[in-house]
Amino acid sequence: MREMEFKMERPGLLAAGESVTVTEGVLPTSYYYTIDPSLAMSGNFEFRQRLKSREGVVKSVEERPAGFYVTVEFPED
Repeated sequence: MREMEFKMERPGLLAAGESVTVTEGVLPTSYYYTIDPSLAMSGNFEFRQRLKSREGVVKSVEERPAGFYVTVEFPED
């Protein structure tokens, strides 16, 4: 399993246990991921850190001073 953290701007959009799909975005030197339909966004990842799976399950949603953070588990080796 691989865990990835996403930043969510508003509360209540996702909850633990929900299945999600992500869309991959491409930048000149990295990749980023968005939980569909534009609910939360990841940071940037280098090519070697590229996500192999596009479906995962929300593990947790945490409120921090900077916003809401969603941890998603993806089935990867």
